Amino acid sequence: MPTSAMIDGFILAAGLGTRMGPLSVVLPKPAWTLRGKPLLQWGAESMRSAGLEHLACNAHLHPQKLKNAMAGFAGLQVFMEPLLLGSAGGLLHVRGQSTDPLAVWNGDALAEVPWEAFRTAHISRGADLSWLLIPHPGGPWTQVWLDEQGRVLLSGLASQSLRCQGPFLFTGASLWSSRALALLPDGPSQTGDLIPRLAHHAGVVVPPFPWREIGTPDALLAAAQEIASDQEGRIPGCYVHPSAVPQGQLHRCVLGPGARLHPAMVDHDALWFEESGHQVRLGLSRYD
Repeated sequence: MPTSAMIDGFILAAGLGTRMGPLSVVLPKPAWTLRGKPLLQWGAESMRSAGLEHLACNAHLHPQKLKNAMAGFAGLQVFMEPLLLGSAGGLLHVRGQSTDPLAVWNGDALAEVPWEAFRTAHISRGADLSWLLIPHPGGPWTQVWLDEQGRVLLSGLASQSLRCQGPFLFTGASLWSSRALALLPDGPSQTGDLIPRLAHHAGVVVPPFPWREIGTPDALLAAAQEIASDQEGRIPGCYVHPSAVPQGQLHRCVLGPGARLHPAMVDHDALWFEESGHQVRLGLSRYD
C-alpha cells in the first residue's frame, strides 16, 4: 500500500487475548485460522467486499506472528503497538491519514456487515461516531441501550431512564469522523471515555445479520465444527491448525501450529503446539 493512501478501514487487533487463555501463548487471537484464513483476514475481506480498499490494523501480542499470518493479504498495513492503546487509542495510528468517516472493525468477530447501509445512516445523522447495533440475541455479551435521541447511554445510565431503547448488541463495527478522531488524547484511551465529549454520536440499529465472536477457546472449537468441518474442524470436537497433523484420539483439544501427536495418543482438554522442535502441551482450561 502506498504510504500516501488514505486509510478507509481499520481493524482493532491489538488486545491481550486474555479470554483465549493458553491459546494466546502461541498466537494472537486474530491469527488463529478458519478455512485456512486468519480471523483478521475474514474481517479484512468483509471490508474489501464493501469497497473499503486501504486497510490497516494494530498489533500488540506476538505482533510479528500476526504480521506473518497476513503476509499473503495485500494492501493491509500493520501498525506495531508496543504500548497497548485501548479500544479508542489504537486509532491514533491513522489519525490524520484516514478518510471521513473511518470504518472500524473488531478483529475477533466474523460477520456479514452491511457497511454501505451503515455509512448512509451515519452520514444522514451527521454523527461524529456511530456504532452498528442489532437486537440483543441473549448470551454473555454486553447490553447496549440508547436514549430517546438514539445516543448510546453510558454504563449505569440505562437504569435511570424510563424511555431508553434496547437492549442491543454492539457488533464490533463503528464509523469515526475526523472530528471524533481529533478528540482522542495522546496515549491509551477507551471509546467509553470519549462519549461525553462528543456532540453527536449514535447507535445505528439494523435487523440481525450473520455474526459471531471468536473470543474464547470454546468459541474457536465451535466455529471450527460449524464453519470448517473439513479443515480445522476435521477431528470432531477439536480444532486442527493448518500446519498441524490430525491424529490421535482426542476430545476438546486444540492442535496448534506444528502439532504432531503419535497416532495412539489419547488426550482431552489440551492445547498442543510445536516450539523449538519440541511438542508442547498446555491444559485447556474453560474460558467463558
